[in-house]
Amino acid sequence: MSVDLYEGAILTVDKDDSVHRYLAVEDGKIAFVGDKLPAELADKPVQSLGGRALVPSFVDTHEHFASFSTFNAGLNVMEARSNAEIMEMVADFVAKSDAKTLIAFGASPYSVAEGRLLSREELDRVCPDRPMMMGKYDGHACVVNSKLLEKVDAKVRDLRGYHPDTGEMNQEAFFAVSDYITGSLSIPDLVANMQRGMDYLASKGIGMVHTVSGIGFAANLDITLEMLVGKGAQHGFQVRVFPQSMDVGVARVRRLPRIGGCFANALDGCFGSADAALIEPYIGTDDHGVLYYTDEQVIDFCRAAHDAGLQIEMHAIGDAAFDQATRCLKAAIDANPRADHRHGIIHDCLPTQEGIEICAAYGIQMPMQTSFIGWPQEPDSYLQELLGPERAARLNPIRTFWDKGIVVSAGSDAPCTDPDPIMWMDRAMNNPDETQRLTVREALRMCTYNGAWTTFDEDLRGSLEVGKIADMVLLSENPYEVPSDEIGRVKVDGLFLGGEPYKPQSQSVAGVVVRGLVSKARI
Repeated sequence: MSVDLYEGAILTVDKDDSVHRYLAVEDGKIAFVGDKLPAELADKPVQSLGGRALVPSFVDTHEHFASFSTFNAGLNVMEARSNAEIMEMVADFVAKSDAKTLIAFGASPYSVAEGRLLSREELDRVCPDRPMMMGKYDGHACVVNSKLLEKVDAKVRDLRGYHPDTGEMNQEAFFAVSDYITGSLSIPDLVANMQRGMDYLASKGIGMVHTVSGIGFAANLDITLEMLVGKGAQHGFQVRVFPQSMDVGVARVRRLPRIGGCFANALDGCFGSADAALIEPYIGTDDHGVLYYTDEQVIDFCRAAHDAGLQIEMHAIGDAAFDQATRCLKAAIDANPRADHRHGIIHDCLPTQEGIEICAAYGIQMPMQTSFIGWPQEPDSYLQELLGPERAARLNPIRTFWDKGIVVSAGSDAPCTDPDPIMWMDRAMNNPDETQRLTVREALRMCTYNGAWTTFDEDLRGSLEVGKIADMVLLSENPYEVPSDEIGRVKVDGLFLGGEPYKPQSQSVAGVVVRGLVSKARI
């Protein structure tokens, strides 16, 4: 068997964050890591990294993969800074696309000059003839044009969040529109979108994605497809599926070892729609946001899932939701102590001290989104106006979590933010609150080893150690030698999975399904 031997900066992210000079790959696994070559490797050809570095492949620990893949095939308007610019982008997209139903995503009233979402009338001007949905950046609302409104009106007119005058749909009306959109996509389109989604993630150095599924697709089709596409993925790409359900049977019937996510497992809303659940009301109002479930309902779910041996993750953004998540997980664990459960709370934007102490004491991990820090779609000025300066200053206390020994991993919440691990590191290392910054070694661990650990994959992945699968990213520079405030300049020069350079997914739909049905890969 041939050996691939690399010389340069090998950042292992092992327990000591060791840096070595050489790494050898044989039969898809790491055969040697060290500073002095053993005799059996001394005569092997060496590939010099030059000024570049090898690190473990990145892990996205919270992503809506089916939704991201669908939106990734459409139009992303996140970079637009005015509705006029968005309309130009839509007009160009409409002219080039032959899709029967058009999808755009990423609109924010807080990042455009007009300070509001595009209206139905404005969307009609640039897309009058085909149904179109413009998704809001937070995944909790959208704007529809008149053609799409005609299609969905009977389904949404009696639901909360129905605003036909502006075309904005939120809350239950939004979910109904989302269901219609996803239901209109063919299975070949969904599979092809997922394959392209994998390729996009791989271009960012991501070799594993934790996907939360089970919303908007009839009979939980997205869960079934993600399992098949994940198990059938080529070239070593890894998918771990979390079914978004409060029904433990949805996971058990599919033999999945975990359950949770957002939507059905969201305990509250979000700041973008001002419905994240707060202990104290939003500034200038009596509104505390929304807790979707009672403690009794959440405890019943947590106990059922925990007692079934499942790993649990739940969405909590506001401090009232975070406290509820910690109380209910604690209740389940106290009733039936179980070592190494790795239950998690997603987002963790506005935690309380009491909740943090429970997480530290009970081993509750946190798939966070550091990309929410300095987020153009939800800028600091908006958050301060919504929450007040004191609460806004307490958002995303990643250093506090880390110093408490809580395992923090990094996720994109895509399609809400771009799956970009270098950005995750940048935001974690350059938090405007200097007291909440991570070091470069901590930030790299957050994006690699901790992500693998979160789904019990650290035995095979997450660090560059002998015996582990050679899932690696080649970076343009050694991040340990780049000034913290310049870490964003580092580029991904390549992804290796199982020691081989990543190649685009290329199977037919039938090939994906057959491979997925017979594969024994982890999922």
